[in-house]
Amino acid sequence: MAEDLSIIQGNKAEQYTSLLPQIKALITGEPDQVANLANIAAALKEQFGWLWVGFYLVKGGELVLGPFQGPVACTRIRKGRGVCGTSWAQAATLVVPDVEKFPGHIACSSLSRSEIVVPLVKNGEVFGVLDVDSAELNEFDEVDRKFLEEIVSWIE
Repeated sequence: MAEDLSIIQGNKAEQYTSLLPQIKALITGEPDQVANLANIAAALKEQFGWLWVGFYLVKGGELVLGPFQGPVACTRIRKGRGVCGTSWAQAATLVVPDVEKFPGHIACSSLSRSEIVVPLVKNGEVFGVLDVDSAELNEFDEVDRKFLEEIVSWIE
């Protein structure tokens, strides 16, 4: 089945408001987690044009690279390490305006300037993270936090 997104311009909240029902439609009824994560990453990357959008999943005590869109990435991240590992350890969304100022930042890409990481939680346990990187400083804010947290709440 061919799927097309309706990409809109406008402020960030308007873009998310248009995109969320489209993402919901893409994943509703699809039981395969990898397929859903891949479509979510693609939809976000296509709408916003960020440098990197993807998922890391907890496997064997590490975050392991999952579906993503963007340049090649770090394959494994330990708990508490970098923005992704810290989000996992704290079970909290982290908004980082300047990755160079984040203690222990892992530079998977030298082009990354700011980042948001949202944990995927089920039954009180973090089972992965959504990681989004931008080539611009201060790209992410509370609008991103709100909408990205809503999106990840749909992931099982």
